Amino acid sequence: PIQQALSATGLPMVLINAPPPNYAGGTRGFAAIPGAEERFRYDLRRTLRYARSLHTRFVHVMAGAGSGDDARAAFVSNLRYAAAEAPDRTFTIEPINQDDMPGYFLSDFDLAAEILDEVGAHNVALQFDVYHAQKITGDAMAVWRAMGDKAVHVQIGSAPGRHEPGVGEMDFSALFAAMDGDGYSGWVS
Repeated sequence: PIQQALSATGLPMVLINAPPPNYAGGTRGFAAIPGAEERFRYDLRRTLRYARSLHTRFVHVMAGAGSGDDARAAFVSNLRYAAAEAPDRTFTIEPINQDDMPGYFLSDFDLAAEILDEVGAHNVALQFDVYHAQKITGDAMAVWRAMGDKAVHVQIGSAPGRHEPGVGEMDFSALFAAMDGDGYSGWVS
């Protein structure tokens, strides 16, 4: 059904989550959970089958709940594994605010930059979500200025209510002008 819909519309499937989200109450990501490395690898292989079948370039690696040095080490290790396992894909990491996902390991853009540097893989980059940037810092534009060069995929939604652009705190015209001025040429979804 997904392939048929993509074919009918002519739209590409740009990004999928790894592991696929569990909206039935299960964990939403576990790449930063120590001891879950085998589960991560199993679900990554499953995700990559989908990505290849759907011709999806970007795979968002969801960190899941966690904290501390062990969670960071697990996340870095899993990202390095993913990068080596599928050099033909680009893996993204996305800071997500603690209001929407309490306990989510990657809820800080500075930490995201540190992890990207630590992983050091050409195919692991930032997924910049305007809504989460605004919720986390109160100034998504400042985050873009500091981190935009690390972004390969941008998601938009106004804050505080995660609605369409033009509602809420963000000046999307200024953000889009900054993105254009910085030479961002990736997808905006």
